[in-house]
Amino acid sequence: MSFIPNTDADRTAMLEAVGVGSVAELFHDVPAEYRFPRIDLPSPLSEQEVLSELDAMSGKNADCGAHPCFLGAGAYRHFIPSVVDFVIFRSEFATAYTPYQPEISQGTLQAIFEYQSMITRLTGMEVSNASHYDGATSTAEAVIMALNVAQGQKRRVILSAGVHPQYRAVVRTYTQGMNLELLGDDADSGVEELAGMCDSSTACVVVQNPDFFGRIIPPRSLAALAEKVHACGALLVAAVNPISLGLLVPPGDSGVDVAVGEGQALGNTLSFGGPYLGFFAFRREHVRKSSGRIAGETVDRSGRRGFVFTLSTREQHIRREKATSNICTNQSLNALAAAAYLALMGPRGLRKVAELCWHKAHYAAQRIAQLPGYKVHTGEFFNEFVLRCPVSADEINRRLFQRHGIIGGYDFSSEFPGRAREMLLCCTEMNSREEIDHLVTALSEVGNA
Repeated sequence: MSFIPNTDADRTAMLEAVGVGSVAELFHDVPAEYRFPRIDLPSPLSEQEVLSELDAMSGKNADCGAHPCFLGAGAYRHFIPSVVDFVIFRSEFATAYTPYQPEISQGTLQAIFEYQSMITRLTGMEVSNASHYDGATSTAEAVIMALNVAQGQKRRVILSAGVHPQYRAVVRTYTQGMNLELLGDDADSGVEELAGMCDSSTACVVVQNPDFFGRIIPPRSLAALAEKVHACGALLVAAVNPISLGLLVPPGDSGVDVAVGEGQALGNTLSFGGPYLGFFAFRREHVRKSSGRIAGETVDRSGRRGFVFTLSTREQHIRREKATSNICTNQSLNALAAAAYLALMGPRGLRKVAELCWHKAHYAAQRIAQLPGYKVHTGEFFNEFVLRCPVSADEINRRLFQRHGIIGGYDFSSEFPGRAREMLLCCTEMNSREEIDHLVTALSEVGNA
């Protein structure tokens, strides 16, 4: 509890000022029988005893540091260099929120500027904003931006079924009541089918690469889709895994207009689901229709380098009917972690991480495919693949953890009731060969039980 430095004399003076004789009188509206109830608390503990008890309680958690983990589906365990925490715990950033006054917020503004610069280089796009709340929010904001670019004249939005189901749900929440026609997310359509749905009434087509099921859309196929989408006067939006871009062709090189995604993998912990950050990068021509805020570099009257918000004339800053978005802030601290991570890793380091993820996932898939009763879905993938099990995925995961202490894959039944025997298995650079071999052995046992 915070220490409040009020002396007895201070309290007496304040009570006299409000016209009461004691603190108890301030609660006279509360019935007497409820004012000071007796609380049956245990005896007090020393700090050492409290820490010991909390440590014992935390030991009951199935965290990724204590158990081999093969769960991904949008949130991933990656190695975070110690320098990242050192940077984000600096007191200069501890209370940083919205730097309305650039003259006293140069550090925060420069950090955002550097983050934006690295996101544009990573995605192959021209502009990045300062971040959104998460990958789902970024995807929804990309749809809103496409509608703004079309000036409300186009009402069709095509969502690939390969887009994360939670992202698609957020898009639907964002756009409810807008009389839009949302197509594509009720069937697992390929890029050719998505292109066939696109017409002059289409505002945008949204895909994910690698998609929710781990599959990679080849660059030529994505470029062909972009050509068709652009011929219809629409925008192509791609949700991407930022770690995969250390190995795969950047979306900007395939004709994508807006690249979005979850930035948690860039130096941010799993943290039981958040806070995360959504990155949002796009073509320069659409900057006036974008959401969020953009930090830029300039010079002051003395010619010295400085940083400002280049664009923030939206949200609460202007008339609501002219705003391009309802987003009023960004995830500065998480974006700072992402910037520190990217700066530390560099192009070579990020490629190495991506290669490790790819090789380890393919090694796991190759080994598991040899097990009786299991089937690995074919096709190119990055660090996740679909596995069909001999019994329900829920039962496999339960046995894996109870018998072997392994956190299994993502159970599809929560989103796809007809796929109860399938799971999404993930490997990152954090999964050792020994862990993968252990998983293979465990799957062989629990699948035959």
